[in-house]
Amino acid sequence: MEHHLVGKVVKSILVKGAAASLLLALGTSCVTVRPEQKAILADPTMQFESNPLEESARQHVIENREAAYGGGSVQGGGCGCN
Repeated sequence: MEHHLVGKVVKSILVKGAAASLLLALGTSCVTVRPEQKAILADPTMQFESNPLEESARQHVIENREAAYGGGSVQGGGCGCN
């Protein structure tokens, strides 16, 4: 009889823990982004490269248009030590 009671207590704790975890996950998944933060999140360095050939062609066009080369990656800290 005591073993049956322990099983019910453990099950109750697990259900309550799962419900609390679900509420915590749902409560923290929605975030309001302020307008000044949107510019930072829309930074091109934050975008994934879906097609390497297409990205290379786009980078070539930008280099020619802007008369600049390099600086397309986020590697190094500017100190020259890479």
